[in-house]
Amino acid sequence: MKVTEASFTAHTRGDEDAAGLISAFATAARRTVGTEQQVVRFVVTGRSQSDFSCEVGVFAAPADGAIPELFDFRARTNRDDSRFNAIFLVPTGVGAEIGGHSGDAGPAARLLAAACDTLVTHPNVGNAADINELPANSLYVEGSVITDLLMGNVELQPVRANRLLMLMERHADPWFMDATVNMASAARAAAGFDVREVVVLRENFSMRSVYAPSGRAAGVVEGLESVFQALDRRQGQFDAVAVSSLIKVPSHYHKDYFADTADQMVNPWGGVEAMLTHTLSRKYRVPTAHAPMMTSREVQTLDFGPVDPRKAAEPVSCTYLFSVLKGLQRSPAICAAGGAPGAAGRIGVENIHCLVIPDGCVGLPTLAALAQRIPVIAVRGNRNQMRTDLESLPGGRTGVYTVDNYLEAAGVMTALRGGIAVDTVLRPITATRLTHDADA
Repeated sequence: MKVTEASFTAHTRGDEDAAGLISAFATAARRTVGTEQQVVRFVVTGRSQSDFSCEVGVFAAPADGAIPELFDFRARTNRDDSRFNAIFLVPTGVGAEIGGHSGDAGPAARLLAAACDTLVTHPNVGNAADINELPANSLYVEGSVITDLLMGNVELQPVRANRLLMLMERHADPWFMDATVNMASAARAAAGFDVREVVVLRENFSMRSVYAPSGRAAGVVEGLESVFQALDRRQGQFDAVAVSSLIKVPSHYHKDYFADTADQMVNPWGGVEAMLTHTLSRKYRVPTAHAPMMTSREVQTLDFGPVDPRKAAEPVSCTYLFSVLKGLQRSPAICAAGGAPGAAGRIGVENIHCLVIPDGCVGLPTLAALAQRIPVIAVRGNRNQMRTDLESLPGGRTGVYTVDNYLEAAGVMTALRGGIAVDTVLRPITATRLTHDADA
């Protein structure tokens, strides 16, 4: 079983609406990956008129490893305004200035959460090694599940606590395995987390970081059979899965990344982590997150000195695990759509009122939000590798609010929550449109 990256160009008519564009991307993706593989991750990396450059994470597995179709879209037929719920995404591996390092979008998440009833977000935003300070009214959700939520295919059910299963690779140095077990034990004893079991995998699998043609961090995941077997044997015994394993990168990446004061190097680890967790979450329909194991004591003891504050959570941790366990402990259950969105706090696409995303980032969440007529707030100041013009997308001219920073994004959210037309608080205010109805 293997997860790899592929790229293709999608040729479109140019007059599709957002739902039609999703369908066009689905057709182009199937033509590229064939019927024996399944797409687990999708991103638009560029556009030239009606042609879109796309990159996808592709899962190659036997028939019994099948997962739900990523491009299935169900349009919502109603909207529930009883509570104002928002989604905050910072795509993994795109070099985002805020949220592209080690949980450094956490303060932005806390700000946005203050402007809504519930903030749905994902591990890349809040995971900072041993720190995870996402606010109490946030839901920690694996990224591909947010895609399914906006596509109308799943609903989220808040929980009081989850039974956590921990999967761990064998390490050549037992010290790192002991540290991982000790962190799981500390989470139990000091935080009260229900870590049911730490499972040492029968065989290690392989995670290797690479950069995609667009400059995004991606990778290759191979040998997932042992992971699937461990999860299959324990079906019904866990609610969420944490994975601790090695990620292969060139040895100089560690020094290069922390020494990069110009912020030119995209974090190389997050992209391949997302490819793994997208695959596991889609296959088993449970919350999943990954913590990278340190490769050696030599790397563990490297002296980086004072580093960029956005990266500082990493060199002070030896497992990167506690943020994952804390997030998964109350990550919502993933339920099939068609229940009763809004009842008992359940959140479906009918309950989502806006999506906040870095400007230029286009994947299925952005397209689905536009297709569902959910306002998209694009933050220009969160610079990243992606350059697609969101306002040029179908529905983008009226459905996208472009702001300079997350302080402005919170202001737009507050206006939407209060039922205030955003343009009415800007000056100069546009003239009221006056038309004369045509004769019958």
